[in-house]
Amino acid sequence: MDNTVFLAKFWGWYLIIFFLILSLNPKRIKQIFNDLKDEKFLIVFAFMAIIIGLLNILFHNIWEPSYKLIITLIGWLSLFIGLALFSFPKQTVTWLEFINIKLVQVIYTLLFFIGLFLLNIVYNIITI
Repeated sequence: MDNTVFLAKFWGWYLIIFFLILSLNPKRIKQIFNDLKDEKFLIVFAFMAIIIGLLNILFHNIWEPSYKLIITLIGWLSLFIGLALFSFPKQTVTWLEFINIKLVQVIYTLLFFIGLFLLNIVYNIITI
């Protein structure tokens, strides 16, 4: 299986599942931010984000104007957030909380539609 197809499936399903869990149980969002105040959890979370982002970038760093760019940007965003959490934990958590409070509905809806878009590309659910 092609790396692009695999990552489109992975990120598509991940984003849909993430959206559904947070929609059905919104207390999880608050719990995640409370857990980020725990230094041990923060370090593990930062390392996971760095690893996932780096693997995504190493296997898929395609900068062409198509759905492939979305997969690349997810990898870079994951790497950037992981590095920021590891290097500047307090400032990054504050920044993430601010963005989450101001744009929570927009962000999670956008994640849902990106997930649907990626899955549609891979499985050809709707053809235009």
